[in-house]
Amino acid sequence: MVVRKRKKVRKFRGHRTYGYGSHKKHRGKGSRGGRGLAGLHKHKWSYTVKYAQEHFGKRGFKRPVAVKKEIRAINLKELDQLAEKLLEEKIAEKQEDKIKINVLKLGYEKVLGSGKITKPLIVEAKLFSEQAIKKIEEAKGKAVIVE
Repeated sequence: MVVRKRKKVRKFRGHRTYGYGSHKKHRGKGSRGGRGLAGLHKHKWSYTVKYAQEHFGKRGFKRPVAVKKEIRAINLKELDQLAEKLLEEKIAEKQEDKIKINVLKLGYEKVLGSGKITKPLIVEAKLFSEQAIKKIEEAKGKAVIVE
């Protein structure tokens, strides 16, 4: 069962000032002590202490977010498939019996060692995985690190 409490206003019906003394006293917006949270450090301090303890100050800490540069990589199997096409488009060139590919021109920085190589390739890149170097050299090619 809900307990109902009578509103205080009902009690004051017929008493012009509703318990605020002179009719000038409880008038206008000045009586609220400023708008919103104004005065929390001053005249509304008791409210701050009771209801808004977390309002002021900083808590915890923030670490600066490290910006990670994403390295674009390509696998050996893709280079092997693209080799002939790159020769036709003159992005790659032929040196002796080997095909020289600069992966930086293709927009990649690293060569990974997934897949098989059927042709001897000279591959120029900033970074190589160990497996990629091993496979390129097994196919009688060469891995050249470019800065």
